[in-house]
Amino acid sequence: MHLHLHGGLPRIMRGKFIVVEGLDGSGKGTQTALLCAYLKSQGRNVYPTAEPTESVTGGMIRDVLSGARQRTSSELAALFLADRVAHNMNPVNGIDKTLEAGIDVVCDRYYYSSIAYQAVGEDRQWVIDMNLNCPGILKPDICIFFDVDPESCHERIENGRVYLEIFERDPEQINAIRERYYSAFELLKDRDNIVVINAARDIDSVAADVRKAIDTVIK
Repeated sequence: MHLHLHGGLPRIMRGKFIVVEGLDGSGKGTQTALLCAYLKSQGRNVYPTAEPTESVTGGMIRDVLSGARQRTSSELAALFLADRVAHNMNPVNGIDKTLEAGIDVVCDRYYYSSIAYQAVGEDRQWVIDMNLNCPGILKPDICIFFDVDPESCHERIENGRVYLEIFERDPEQINAIRERYYSAFELLKDRDNIVVINAARDIDSVAADVRKAIDTVIK
């Protein structure tokens, strides 16, 4: 928790909202854990979270991603949107409430994923509009995208996962999703603070670049 003197009285500084994104198999999980450890080493309080959340809506989303339930792309996008608004605005442990308490929020996946995974065909524009213009969805202080070539991603996923999510089963589909991420970043380059990091290197080199990017936000 960081205190700031305001008119002689201590005021809690709002935490930083950090989003991590990347194709599955990009090493995102490892780097997110290292990022949280780094923030703590800087004397900061950290709340790691993820989307989909552990809510009922989040469970419905995971059922679709695992292939256990069938839903249209529009329905899935709407579920993600509902889950995201609740994630932001939950009065107990929502993102906004946590940031207000001076705690940094590190979120694994956010609206960038929705734009990359669900904003296709006729759904594209409304998915973008609803996620970017909804007052209940906060803009992050920084988004870090771990980039790695789709072939390596698919190989890592197949070697390390018991089951594959519906978006991970086809290398061509993974490549299309990567291209849509880049399309989203181009769309948001003047609006959001997005840092793309080459995650095909060794863990320490990637982590060093993450720390460099984070320092621009916390220092």
